[in-house]
Amino acid sequence: MKVAVMGAGAVGCYYGGMLARAGHEVVLVGRAQHVEAFNRRGLRLEAQSFDETIPVQADTDAAIAGGADLVLFCVKSTDTETAGAQLREHLKPDTLVLTLQNGTDNADRLRTVLNQPVAAAVVYVATEMAGPGHIRHHGRGELVIEPSAQSHAAAEALIGAGVPTEISDNVRGALWLKLILNCAYNALSAVTQLPYGKIVQGQGVADVIGNLVAECRAVAAAEGVTLPGDVDAAVRRIAETMPTQYSSTAQDIARGKTSEIDHLNGFILRRGQTLGIATPVNLTMHTLVKLVEGKRASA
Repeated sequence: MKVAVMGAGAVGCYYGGMLARAGHEVVLVGRAQHVEAFNRRGLRLEAQSFDETIPVQADTDAAIAGGADLVLFCVKSTDTETAGAQLREHLKPDTLVLTLQNGTDNADRLRTVLNQPVAAAVVYVATEMAGPGHIRHHGRGELVIEPSAQSHAAAEALIGAGVPTEISDNVRGALWLKLILNCAYNALSAVTQLPYGKIVQGQGVADVIGNLVAECRAVAAAEGVTLPGDVDAAVRRIAETMPTQYSSTAQDIARGKTSEIDHLNGFILRRGQTLGIATPVNLTMHTLVKLVEGKRASA
């Protein structure tokens, strides 16, 4: 299988690296500093059970994705339509585009600019870019994929590469659960610049997380979303299984980049306003992250 990673950051490079390690042809579309490192010495994947450098091809131009059977679409939610348009002319009609992104609506948004089949995926992995071309894996790695004609082949390839993958008829609920987890932790990690394990030890944090989750659940219920499993246990498990992980929002803030907070706590805030549901704690978290972003941008 030829696999293209659109948005070769920490998440895309982890899954792309696992597939390349299993023998698939993997090409990466990313930023210049990482592309240069990938092409010069390969993708260094520092996982929990191995540390290997894997040969890959990379470019800043989406044309390198031409002929791909599978695209792992991993750009920030703010860039979904723009990146999709860059890909459009290079893909085969039956190329599966799998969205590995935060937020609940990226697959629907991507379908407005692509004619190819698009399937949403829910991602549970702790990774970071530890340097140019260097991915460090902190834990987990499961994927939950939306059913489609091409999803089974993608799932088989991922499972064969050592990635726990399942196809679910309730990906909408799984995406909302992931959104709730992001709303619970991402802003707190960003504002404090602390990993999950440290955050939960803070005074009053358990109550703040509980209030964030309660607001999200109220909005989800009003949207008619069926959340899978035990939500409170899933929230606790994040800190237990990823204690050293900084949220993607925290990583963006640390690098002076615009975060996805508008698609996380900001999304809950907007849907709550539309549905007449008060979300004051999500409003506070969204406001604090936007203030920190503004401070970094003006520094």
